[in-house]
Amino acid sequence: MKIYKETNLSDFEFWSGAKDFAARLTDSEMQQIEGILTDIYPDGIDETALNDIFWFERRTVAEWLGTTDDEIWAR
Repeated sequence: MKIYKETNLSDFEFWSGAKDFAARLTDSEMQQIEGILTDIYPDGIDETALNDIFWFERRTVAEWLGTTDDEIWAR
């Protein structure tokens, strides 16, 4: 059974490596990423796929923000 819910990205409960990465992002950055993800996934995205982006695609997320993965981790 799949359950979808609408939520703000800043309220999403990340897990594993994605949790640590997301915790380093500002509210403004999370809003910017939410806009990008809404454009990429207009029909929504499931929780595991979203978490995997923040865990395994951190460099891409950092590029969306105009920074690097290393700069985000150095905060």
